[in-house]
Amino acid sequence: MRATNWLGDAVMSLPAIRAIREIFPHAHVAVLARPWVADLYAREKAIDCVIPYAAMKGLGARREFAGRLRAERFDCAILLQNAFDAALITWLAGIPERIGYARDGRSALLTQAIPVPEPGDLPRHERFYYLELLRRAGMMERFPVSDSIRLEGIEDARAEGSAHLRALGIEGAVIGISPGAAYGNAKRWLPERFAESAAMIPGAHNFLIFGSPAERELCETVAARLPNSRNLAGETSLREFIDLAAACRLFLTNDSGAMHVASALGVPTVTIFGATDDTTTGPTGSLARVVREHAECSPCLLRECPIDHRCMTRVTSERVAQVARELL
Repeated sequence: MRATNWLGDAVMSLPAIRAIREIFPHAHVAVLARPWVADLYAREKAIDCVIPYAAMKGLGARREFAGRLRAERFDCAILLQNAFDAALITWLAGIPERIGYARDGRSALLTQAIPVPEPGDLPRHERFYYLELLRRAGMMERFPVSDSIRLEGIEDARAEGSAHLRALGIEGAVIGISPGAAYGNAKRWLPERFAESAAMIPGAHNFLIFGSPAERELCETVAARLPNSRNLAGETSLREFIDLAAACRLFLTNDSGAMHVASALGVPTVTIFGATDDTTTGPTGSLARVVREHAECSPCLLRECPIDHRCMTRVTSERVAQVARELL
C-alpha cells in the first residue's frame, strides 16, 4: 500500500487502511511511506510493516528500489497516494494488481484505474475519498460506520509523553500549541494571538510550542509571549510529537498535520480555519472544535493570501479562548 505524503492526509487515510485489514484479515499488509510520516503507522495493528520510501532521483534509483519490492512478491498494490510516481514504482516492481485513482496520467500503469469521484458523489470529509477507492474497486459495499478517527495505542503514547515531560523537567498540566502550517501562510493564524488565547485559559499551565525546523522563529514568537513555555520546533521526531501531544490537556492549532494528530489522539483540540474547508479536512470527534469567521473569499484554498488575510485576522483571541474554555 502506498501511503500519502502529508501527515494530515496520512491520518485521514487510516480508516481505509483499517478497512483493508478487515477485508483481508490474513494478508500481510505493508505500507510504503515517506520517512516523515512513517512513525504514524508504528502502533497500527492493521499494518504488519512499514517500508520507508525516500525521495529518489532518476529512473535508475527507482528501478533499484522496485527490485527490492519485487523480492517481497506482493500480490496487490493499493495506491492511496495520487502521484504518477506511486504507480510507476509498483509497475516497475511487477506487482500483479495495481489499484489507484486515475490521476496524474498514470492510468496505463494501473490494472484498475478507478474514476475520480465527482463533487457530491460521497460525503465531503477527505477520509471518504480513500474509502471510496476501495468501494469502487469492489472491495466493500458500504463505508464503515465512524464519526471520528482515533490513533491506536493512545494510552501508551500518553504514558511515553508524560515520561518525556518529566525528563524535560515539566510538571503539571500542559497545553500544546502548533502555530505553523506546512501548506502555506494562508492557513496560519497570527502567532501573537495564539499566545494571547493560551494566556486566557484559567489554571496553571505549561505550554509546548510545536513546529518544524523551518518554523522555529515563528514558534519563538509564541513562546516569548508565554511564561512556562518551551519551544520544541525542530526538536522532536514524529513519534516524540505524538507522545507529547497525547500528554497535553488541550491543543491549539491551525489546520495542519498537528491538528489531525492531536484530535486523533482524543486530545481536546481547537483549530482556527480560514483559507481551507473544515468540512473536508477538519478534525473529527466530539473533542474537536473549529473556529472560523465569515469572509466572502473563504475558503480559497490558496497557499498565500493575495489581499488582507481577513479570514484569519477576523478571528479574535477572545473567541478562541472562549471555545477552549467551553471545551475543557
